[in-house]
Amino acid sequence: MPNTNNKSKMTHNKRQQVDSIIHAGWIIPVEPDETIYENHSLVIKQGKILEILPSTQCVEKYESHTEHHLKTHALIPGLINTHTHAAMSLLRGIADDLPLMEWLSDHIWPAEGKCVNYQFVKDGTDLAIAEMLRGGTTTFNDMYFFPDAAAKSADEAGIRASLGMIVIDFPSAWAQDSDDYLHKGLELHEQYRHHPLISTAFAPHAPYTVSDGPLEKVKTYAEKLDIPIHIHLHETKDEVEQAVANTGLRPINRLAKLGLLSPLLVAVHMTQLEQDEIELLKQYGVHVVHCPESNLKLASGFCPVAALSDRNINIAIGTDGAASNNDLDMISEMRSTALLAKAVAADASAIPAHTALKMATINGAKALGLDQITGSLVEGKSADICAVDLNRIETQPVYHAISQIIYSCSRDQITDVWVQGKHLLNNRQLTTLNEEQIKQKAAQWGEKIRLEVES
Repeated sequence: MPNTNNKSKMTHNKRQQVDSIIHAGWIIPVEPDETIYENHSLVIKQGKILEILPSTQCVEKYESHTEHHLKTHALIPGLINTHTHAAMSLLRGIADDLPLMEWLSDHIWPAEGKCVNYQFVKDGTDLAIAEMLRGGTTTFNDMYFFPDAAAKSADEAGIRASLGMIVIDFPSAWAQDSDDYLHKGLELHEQYRHHPLISTAFAPHAPYTVSDGPLEKVKTYAEKLDIPIHIHLHETKDEVEQAVANTGLRPINRLAKLGLLSPLLVAVHMTQLEQDEIELLKQYGVHVVHCPESNLKLASGFCPVAALSDRNINIAIGTDGAASNNDLDMISEMRSTALLAKAVAADASAIPAHTALKMATINGAKALGLDQITGSLVEGKSADICAVDLNRIETQPVYHAISQIIYSCSRDQITDVWVQGKHLLNNRQLTTLNEEQIKQKAAQWGEKIRLEVES
């Protein structure tokens, strides 16, 4: 009679040892488009996705001391917030219900002038990262002063970050003039250019705050280093009209004249676009970042997302800063993107659910030059993963997992998050950040900022 115990032991020994395995009800890889794998497992080894395969096959092929059984969950790529001012989380709610330039000039810039320093940015970015991880974001693209402080926060938390080397004409606590901003930015780039999770991008604030000379230098450096240029562009009607009055050119035409339109350009907001400008974006391969909820709150206008999508222009999604949103909720932004696009285009089929998910994942990765690393659940890519529990009253029954995530889900249904295979959110608990300490520091800053603003 055969020894079944020995046979079972031999089969067990043939299984490959891996770092961790996630068994899920649904896996939505984003690539290939509109694909959903049911009852599959994702295998992680050395921080990367080794394989995605049916769970019945996985148990025969792989073994791990760390296995997660998430049979009521959908796995999606970690969300990519392609436009943030992370530290401005400390200014959340300080000046609401105002138009952009009044909000900036009369409230935000004065508060920043009194309060922003290295510690402000470090504590504010910690707060933002904690919120983003709890909302499924695994990568963020930041634009703010003291990017070295934001880098420290990202490194400690273990989140992926593209940090803006900000450039602006006027002085701040971070730098004195455009050359100083560029010098400090290049030092940051050199410090982190080999970091596994932190990359850099030039971040000239906007055409109305950066003159031609610095913009030309940014173009030269960005091309030499092959890194993105992250800029606010065509955010409001007033911005465009003022530019025409001052320069005779709409901002996008001015950037074209300076040679900045290229696949390196990541243009944020883009609510004021004419048809010939859309063709320019297509011609030069410019990426667009849509921030629907910030644009709605500030009444900045509507980005013509459906028209851009029809021209196959790469569109990503950002939250903007929590001071103008007032959250960093990418689940909500995906829903707003899909719904707003339908209303603006008067077409219920404009921007379907799967397209909104692409905008928040692989499209963001493409804009940041990270699409070979993250943005989709593909073998060989980094294990940047978000697990969404669909076994809630609000998301039952599940006819189509992607539609449920975009149209019915809330961010508190995100239970687990991994970046490079590291478990950063475990059953809603942050593993690398001290939540109570972050809340205490935020409250302390709130008291300090309130006193400074009122004085």
